[in-house]
Amino acid sequence: MAGNSFHNNMLTGNMKFLQWDCQDVARWIESLGFPQYRACFTENFITGRKLIYINCRNLPKLGVTDFKDMQVISACVRELLGITRSTIADPLQDTASLFLEKKSRTGERVDSLTYQQFLHDMHQ
Repeated sequence: MAGNSFHNNMLTGNMKFLQWDCQDVARWIESLGFPQYRACFTENFITGRKLIYINCRNLPKLGVTDFKDMQVISACVRELLGITRSTIADPLQDTASLFLEKKSRTGERVDSLTYQQFLHDMHQ
């Protein structure tokens, strides 16, 4: 279930990470203290939208295999997203996860979609 910080971020439109390109994500990984993984994220074209899917289950596919590093990076991604669930790649059940799933896509309509609009559309 998503935490209050997610809903606060959605309501205020604080989703800047969705606009990050691969280099922005690489800089963020470095800022977490993991410069050794910069190439793992750039070579796999991990953008801010793709961070939504990063968790301990798929980090080894990117080249991050140290378990403690995987735990820290996954926790930092969840913190960035403002969620408390261990992964949103699991079957989606709550509105926060459904919204993130929608925002992981690209396109003008998705880019302009706000959390308020998403909630409104869901309730109709």
